[in-house]
Amino acid sequence: MSKALKSMLIAGAAALTVGSMPAVAQQTNALTILRVIDADRYDPIRSTATAAAEIVYMLADTLVSIDFDMQTIKPLLAKSWEVSEDGKTYTFKLREDVKFCDGRPMKAEDVIFSLKRWTDPASKSPVSFRGGPVKDIKATDDYTVVYELKEPYADLLFQLGLSFASVVDKASVEKLGENFGVQGFNATGPYCWVSWTPRQDFVMKKNPHYTWGPEIYKDPKPQVEQIVWRVIPEQNTLMAAMQAKQADATYYMPYIAIDRISRVPGMKVQQQKNYIYDAFMGFKVDKPVVKDEAIRRAVNMATNKDAIAKAVYFGKGAPMQSLLNPTVLDFDPKSASMMPKFDPTAAAKLLDEAGWKVGSDGVREKDGQKATFTVYGLRNAVNPRVSEAMQADLRKIGIDMKIQLWDATVGWGKLATQEFDAFYMSYPYVTANEALNLYFRSTQTPTPNRMNWKNEKTDQLLATATTATDDATRKAANAAVQQQLTEASVWVPLVSEPMWLVTGERVEGARPHGVYGAGLYKGLDIKLKR
Repeated sequence: MSKALKSMLIAGAAALTVGSMPAVAQQTNALTILRVIDADRYDPIRSTATAAAEIVYMLADTLVSIDFDMQTIKPLLAKSWEVSEDGKTYTFKLREDVKFCDGRPMKAEDVIFSLKRWTDPASKSPVSFRGGPVKDIKATDDYTVVYELKEPYADLLFQLGLSFASVVDKASVEKLGENFGVQGFNATGPYCWVSWTPRQDFVMKKNPHYTWGPEIYKDPKPQVEQIVWRVIPEQNTLMAAMQAKQADATYYMPYIAIDRISRVPGMKVQQQKNYIYDAFMGFKVDKPVVKDEAIRRAVNMATNKDAIAKAVYFGKGAPMQSLLNPTVLDFDPKSASMMPKFDPTAAAKLLDEAGWKVGSDGVREKDGQKATFTVYGLRNAVNPRVSEAMQADLRKIGIDMKIQLWDATVGWGKLATQEFDAFYMSYPYVTANEALNLYFRSTQTPTPNRMNWKNEKTDQLLATATTATDDATRKAANAAVQQQLTEASVWVPLVSEPMWLVTGERVEGARPHGVYGAGLYKGLDIKLKR
């Protein structure tokens, strides 16, 4: 292990001994959940943040739900559905016992309003594309919704299970306007909006009408009267609050603390092994230096992912040896076998053969161009240490990687520019088709396709996969894309970030879920001991 990685381990261990106790108070009649970041708003069609999704899933429902395996679609607001033979028409039969938080019965018109609000390009929602090529969404009666597509869309049911597709109250949306999800919210979820103090607390109370939770839970009704989501940005302070029993649950525990917290009497630690939230470094393939496939492949070969997983994630994250997560729907094992293995010696040889010669300063050159590039990323709990480890690894083979990390308040804007050569990102997804379409379709440039990857073959394969009406065609096309991108070394997959749910002695029945990063999903089955 390098000195840099050893230093990271020592620094992380030392951090456990510092940090003052937080000035937060536990509420005996409420479940207190700790997290490290807030969202900008809680309108499901306006925010792509995981911090928004984890709240919206409790405030609102979708037509379908996603099981704990992250691959199985189950009923929710829709008790059943049928798909036409041509794959263009989905007919949903709605439950007839659903009510909004204000007691008003939910009907088809509410679903249609919400889904059109999401999918209409005029709404300028950053996630409208997720609803597919919509032709029309209409009702044939109060409890039947017909979702018509211009062409088949293989991912539709999965997308209808994400928080963006939540059913919300039209009257509340029209009354609050731009402040919907900021000053108030009315929907059919198991919990109802009480108050939100940005960067501090979000308070919700039990929906008294709720009895229709998805069948993935033992009990379809919420068991807790009130939930308080509390923001504690500093991870050592968060850890101290849990140890001091000032909170009940978190899935933001520092990785270094997982083993220690599991030994604290009364604490329970659970891992969601099907959780998908992957970290990677992507290249802008049209930029000097990194446009050379030999450079990109050498970076992959020289990056010690095992050491990063151990030093930065303290052994709790899994090194990524494939473009996509092995647990995701339509994962292609062949593409994983094509991913270059860690081999710095072979990486150096590859660069030699590609004409990149080591200069007097130890940095390679080719045709007067130094082998140097700049990587951008958000300044979070892991990126500083990941980037330092990679920088040290690449220096050994003659590549100079410059690092620029930004605070989230400006970072997302910087990541939408063409200023950088590579970038760090981590993201949730539920299918291979979703991930590949999100990041690699030509129409997704300049963001989230920050790689500027514009490839006709990729676009054709993704179109085939997306419009497939049978599993075999979809899987084959998605596999071909994974193989193409792996061979081109467009990304350096780094670590699959783990989901660890920590609960205190008052909590019963909690189980980690993790869809789109939402660790508790609906929060059903959770009880507080008296």
